[in-house]
Amino acid sequence: MAIEKAPQISKDDWLAAMVFVPDNEMAEVIDKINDAFEYWDTVKYKKCPAAGTPARLWTQVKAARAKSMLKVWEKYGINLSLTSYMQRVCHHFDMNWGGSWGALSPISPQGKQQYLVGSLMEEAIYSSQMEGAATTRKVAKEMLRKKMTPKDKSQQMIYNNYQTIQFIVEHKNEPLSQQLLLQVHRLMTEGTMLIPEEAGRFRTNNDVVVENGITHETVHTPPSFEQIPGFIDDLCRFFNEQDARPFIHPIIRGIIIHFMVAFVHPFADGNGRTARALFYWYMLRQGYWLTEYLSISRVIAKSKKSYEKAFLYTEADGMDVGYFVAYNLRVLEQSFRQLQDYIRRKQEEKNAANVFLRLGDVNARQAQIIKVFADDPKALLTIKDLQAKFGVSATTAKTDVVGLLERGILAEISFNRVKKGYVKGEKFDEVLSDF
Repeated sequence: MAIEKAPQISKDDWLAAMVFVPDNEMAEVIDKINDAFEYWDTVKYKKCPAAGTPARLWTQVKAARAKSMLKVWEKYGINLSLTSYMQRVCHHFDMNWGGSWGALSPISPQGKQQYLVGSLMEEAIYSSQMEGAATTRKVAKEMLRKKMTPKDKSQQMIYNNYQTIQFIVEHKNEPLSQQLLLQVHRLMTEGTMLIPEEAGRFRTNNDVVVENGITHETVHTPPSFEQIPGFIDDLCRFFNEQDARPFIHPIIRGIIIHFMVAFVHPFADGNGRTARALFYWYMLRQGYWLTEYLSISRVIAKSKKSYEKAFLYTEADGMDVGYFVAYNLRVLEQSFRQLQDYIRRKQEEKNAANVFLRLGDVNARQAQIIKVFADDPKALLTIKDLQAKFGVSATTAKTDVVGLLERGILAEISFNRVKKGYVKGEKFDEVLSDF
């Protein structure tokens, strides 16, 4: 994936741009470009008569970014042009990712647990699929729910990712150390490395490049393996420090950690998965507990090209990590909207099902089962379906079903000597007709 080079800016043009005060029209165009943190390959198509030429507009865009630039990792020349959009989004997350939101959530404790497990699965599946895992979501989820032994490398990658996320949740309040980082990588890559001994070990050579998956052209050559020990020390310090100067918002700081691990590529393989896991860990450690409920990698996987370009734009444009930060903030926004949509949908389902509570002698889960058949008289459910739907044990699901069988609301059918299913019972319409 070749990145077009931006035009060179002369010293005179740069000095002029730094003191130039754009008019309202030009300022609005520049703000929109910087909110999206666009690169030259799209800026050159923007129309702005006040700017004159695309090159002049680009110069003004770069000057605006320079005025808010922070040095965040000097050893590697990493800078961040902080924009109004970044600060606005971080403020929004601060206001909505706190404890009160959870207390007011319409999801029941059981529902929260069910969604949490589902989110962790989604994160594990999509993060692994981005790195080549070729297993369907259905097969992967069945493997994780049933705790089945992985059958191939793809399933092993997903299983490892799921186990790693659970490990991180358990150790979320611990500071990052070299030992813990290696443990995370070991958990993430066990049984999937070309050389098994490289799981949980930093790379010891420079035989690592980042290639375009289609053209196989080299798009990034990581720093030498000799720099890795120093980088790991810096990474742990950056991850753990509480009163760093300059102050960088924790969410942005977590995104930079994600970028740096992927940029340095300290491992022979599994760097992307490990980088995303560290971001997840950092967010939880900073108190953003809602991260557990967000399917972040699902959003990234569906915009993988933009994800990859965010890395490349950063390297192509003076190591300004603003491209990567802006992209990931948009990902978080979308993940949060998906969670809100889920809660809204579940609330609507709950409200609709609660009508059937007036039948008497039915609990909330049974009311939802009745609603399934009211909506679709030809529906067929199994105990496993109900376990997945409600996040309950087989015993609890069976108890719910038995109560409905006894009233004739449901009927049992046999698939074989062992497996059974449940359909609308003979008295279903009669019971509901009096309702």
